Formats: sequence, structure tokens, C-alpha cells
Amino acid sequence: KQWYQRRVAITAGEDVQGKYCYTNFHGMDLTRDKLCSLVRKWQTLIEAHVDVKTTDGYLLRVFCMGFTKRVSKQIKKAAYAKGSQVRAIRKKMVDIMAKEASTEDLKSFVNKLIPDSIGKDIEKECMDIYPLHDVHIRKVKVLKKPKFDASKLMDL
Repeated sequence: KQWYQRRVAITAGEDVQGKYCYTNFHGMDLTRDKLCSLVRKWQTLIEAHVDVKTTDGYLLRVFCMGFTKRVSKQIKKAAYAKGSQVRAIRKKMVDIMAKEASTEDLKSFVNKLIPDSIGKDIEKECMDIYPLHDVHIRKVKVLKKPKFDASKLMDL
């Protein structure tokens, strides 16, 4: 459902065996039209990023974004969060992203990016601080790869 909103970068030619060319994950980001459709007035944009190492040795920089939501029966037009609430939400975002990525290998982490389950977890966890909506993993960069191993690459 949501893969059309994401751009996945892969490195081709990691290993060539016969007529097969093996690729590897290099990064992911949301498309510009998706990002532009999310940003609106009268709400607070909260962004966070964290550098995390997966269990198979990849160093990733994961970026997250979320927006505050108007609650039901709210009279005010704007749904702005206080600075302390923004800091608390950002801290929870960083903790959840670090926990999710550091306990997984790259393949299972990329599979978690498809349904955006990490964004849903952040949304649920931060509900008691301030209600959020449209929480997404905005970008994933591969900062460092482990030493090249053809057998591991075939697993990906």
C-alpha cells in the first residue's frame, strides 16, 4: 500500500555470479510529494534522528517525523505542542527507533519499514504526552557497511 510513497536506494553490482547481479540496501526516503502533502499549518512538526548499529554490523542513521493532532471536542484552531512536550516526544522517538533497529538485522529492519510499524509504535507511545498523527520514518541512510561477505549478501 505505501511502497509508492517511498524511494528505496540499492547498490547494484555488489556481487555478480553468472547472470545474477546481487544488490544491497543503501537507503530509503519518503517521496517529495508525500512530504509536502503531510506538512500543514496549525500543527507542530516534530523531527528526530538517531545513529544506530544493527546486529549484522550496519551503521544506520534513521530520521523520523510526526505531527501533532487536534483532539476531539477541541475548540482551538491550532494544535501546537509546548517545548517540553516536543522534547519528551523527540526523546521517545529516539528511544523507540534505537530499540527497533539495534535488536534486528538489516533485512528484518527493512521489512519493518514497509508497513511503517515503527511509526505506529511511536504514535501509541507518545499518545499520553500529546496526540500525534502521520508519524513516519522519513529517511534511512546507511553510514557504514560491514566487510563484504558474499554469503550474507545472498541472504538479503
